[in-house]
Amino acid sequence: MFSFFKRKNTEDVPLVLRQRIAPFLGNSLRIDDIRVTADGQAMIVVVVTADAPDIAERFHQIEKAAATVAGIRNVMVIPTGETRPSSLDSPSQTAPKSPSTAPSKAPQDLGLPPVVIAVASGKGGVGKSTVAVNLALALSSLGKRVGLLDADIYGPSVPRLLGVPDRKVVPDENGGKLEPILAQGIKSMSMGFLVEEQAAMIWRGPMVQSALLQMIRDVNWSGVDILVMDLPPGTGDIHLTLAQRVPLSGGVVVSTPQDIALIDARKGLDLFQKVSVPILGIIENMSTYCCPNCGHREDIFGAGGAKAEAEKLGVPVLGDIPLHRRIRELSDAGTPIVVAEPDSPQAEEYRAIATRVLAELSVTQKPAPIIRIDE
Repeated sequence: MFSFFKRKNTEDVPLVLRQRIAPFLGNSLRIDDIRVTADGQAMIVVVVTADAPDIAERFHQIEKAAATVAGIRNVMVIPTGETRPSSLDSPSQTAPKSPSTAPSKAPQDLGLPPVVIAVASGKGGVGKSTVAVNLALALSSLGKRVGLLDADIYGPSVPRLLGVPDRKVVPDENGGKLEPILAQGIKSMSMGFLVEEQAAMIWRGPMVQSALLQMIRDVNWSGVDILVMDLPPGTGDIHLTLAQRVPLSGGVVVSTPQDIALIDARKGLDLFQKVSVPILGIIENMSTYCCPNCGHREDIFGAGGAKAEAEKLGVPVLGDIPLHRRIRELSDAGTPIVVAEPDSPQAEEYRAIATRVLAELSVTQKPAPIIRIDE
């Protein structure tokens, strides 16, 4: 486990960490593994062997004790075994019993911005991360203060899409929180800012959920109006954890027009509906290809499939993004088209989608009318 992390030059650092946190383990916790990266990032895997009312406090004490070791710049404690996701927040709070359970915390309680948007797709390969990054930048160009959270623990791509694949996060000296990476005018957080880009995250579900919750809870999102979350493809643990634990303002589903992608897009829409997350709309990506030489248009993946599906399900169509070489080239270069070529038709379409997202948010966030009955 964690064999991909580089140890510090001094091999006794994990031993010092083990000795420093031992007094806080008690009878309900034991250390499974400790790894330290070359730049002082400590990852501590703790197995919960028995339930106890003070487990959450013990995790907090372990973090504080580990942070006192010389050379350690940041600590991530990852519970596994019998740990419930809820134990990280409050020892008295129990985990939601069904997917439809409403989030138990307000955004302010988790230190999150007032508006949180989830960008999802039923399957991989539909350009969801590229859409999420350009959507976040388009919202920023409209005057919003935007944050971007890469919730894909196994395959983080936001660092490269924003052009900062080698940057690493640093703790806030005052509050102890991680400072998000500022790139292209927006704040961002990703597992790619904590580990090397080529490192494989060989983690089980509880560890992934814990890491994700720490990236939400322990990051300084102050000053951000809207947080865009780039979810991994599918409808698995991460999606359910976010839906249950984070008060999502709305969800956006990305799909290509082809039938095979739409089958999975329906699952993404169904997930949002089952967990009572407002669906802001569908974005049809790679909708058509226009030859740059002759202008001929070709519907490589079909045409209008996502739009037809949206009409059938009664959800808005936020827009369609063409299959264009410049979007791919600029994304690979770490200069998304919204900032690199803001006057291009593709960038204009992203801004139009961002405008529609804001319009849908104004509807979903509108408070219910107050009904008064005069006596």
